[in-house]
Amino acid sequence: MKITLIHGQNHKGSTYYATRMVAEKISGNIDEYFLPKDFSEGCSGCGTCLHNGRDYCPHAKKVEVIFNSMLSSDTIIIGSPTYVMEMTAHLKAFFEHLFTAWLGHRPEDAMFSKTAVVIATGAILGMNGVTKSLARQMFYLGVPKTYKLSFRVMAASWDGVDNKVKKQIAAATDKIARKITSQKGHPTPGIKARIMFSMLRRFHKGNDLPLFASDKKYWVDKKWLDNKRPWKNN
Repeated sequence: MKITLIHGQNHKGSTYYATRMVAEKISGNIDEYFLPKDFSEGCSGCGTCLHNGRDYCPHAKKVEVIFNSMLSSDTIIIGSPTYVMEMTAHLKAFFEHLFTAWLGHRPEDAMFSKTAVVIATGAILGMNGVTKSLARQMFYLGVPKTYKLSFRVMAASWDGVDNKVKKQIAAATDKIARKITSQKGHPTPGIKARIMFSMLRRFHKGNDLPLFASDKKYWVDKKWLDNKRPWKNN
């Protein structure tokens, strides 16, 4: 099994250890990235990706390294500490560079067969909001199954985390890893994703707006306006 592991921070704190636990318990070939070390650029809002394609983004080379790893992986694991009740700024900036891969634009077929795990830690509050935001990103990229793990660690470093909390983290990561390693085949989109896809399909059938011309051409070329579906190609 191939795993892409993305850390929303450079330092190795509680979130780092929790995400590593999941990856190592699933076992496999791990591609690991740290933000901002491996990606630090913010979206400039130039719109080039929307009109010409992601390859034309001024930060395309760095984005592609991580995104191509995600596309070739079976499982995507993303961890973020809680910063001002949200994911880290560099992690959000990375996702902003992928918005044209969202369902309504030009989603990648490969994403419709992935499993994701999103993880957040925090001293007291905000962790559930972070995992909810991360899971939303996975949904709109087409990922059909996302597990959420959030932990209140009451500490500023892993060394300061109470042993009882560490045991809870170990038990929760054990459970998720077992679920992923025991699943047969790839997950497929649920009813919410299929309804969303159907609504977007109807939109693109009647879409004559110049702003979304590249998106419509993509859907036409994929034959998604006919009977083909991305989750049936995997």
